[in-house]
Amino acid sequence: MNPTLNVYALPTLAGPDELAGATVVVIDVLRAATTIIHALDAGATAVIPCSDIPTARQLADQHPKELVVLGGEQNGLPIEGFDLGNSPSEYVPDRVAGKVVIFTTTNGTKAMLSSSRAGRVLIAAFVNASSVAERLSGSPRICLLCAGTENHFSRDDVLLAGLLVDRLQRHGGIQYRLNAQAITARENWTASFAVPYVIGAEPLPPELLVAQLEKSEGGRRLIDIGAGEDIRTAAQLDRFSIVPEMDTRNLTIRVLESGS
Repeated sequence: MNPTLNVYALPTLAGPDELAGATVVVIDVLRAATTIIHALDAGATAVIPCSDIPTARQLADQHPKELVVLGGEQNGLPIEGFDLGNSPSEYVPDRVAGKVVIFTTTNGTKAMLSSSRAGRVLIAAFVNASSVAERLSGSPRICLLCAGTENHFSRDDVLLAGLLVDRLQRHGGIQYRLNAQAITARENWTASFAVPYVIGAEPLPPELLVAQLEKSEGGRRLIDIGAGEDIRTAAQLDRFSIVPEMDTRNLTIRVLESGS
């Protein structure tokens, strides 16, 4: 069977059978994936994604209070009674090191949970893009699953999907058969920046990526709620080398060790 690389611009566009057994990469640039990466880099022992607020509260009650942090957002805003919101900059060692983050968001955590039948689930954002691409190299069946924004396409996620498609086609060692959404995502990426930046020959200036993310559905919503600084944080390409992976048996996200 030919290697396949499919992009789904929304979780609703990918049926469970399409994800089953595949290596799935969940993308939510603004902001769940970026925040999870920050949390794990800051020393959180794990992140547990939840579908809704009551589930998150119930799960938190099952852990010792000193070992758990409740985080997330509803409609972009912090949740009453939670310890942290969904701003990546909140997830610092003083707040999360040595703790389990129980996390629920409007879009990203639902996309993660919809991937429970996958063979493997990785979490990607611009801040760890190159490391994710390296881990995917040679995988025979890849699905890039974009979280979107409240059931609408969001260009921030599609751009990252396009970057990953382009990297894998150029440097993945095998040529993938792409679905239509993967072709479109790659075209979005390659049309957005000058060639040296697109192919990674020169570092992409953060301000250029910020400008693109601000135009996205997710970016506009963050600006509307006064969280525009999170866009700049999310645009720090390859700031981290860690690759979070969700264990599909217990739906818990931890850092994927190098070489795994």
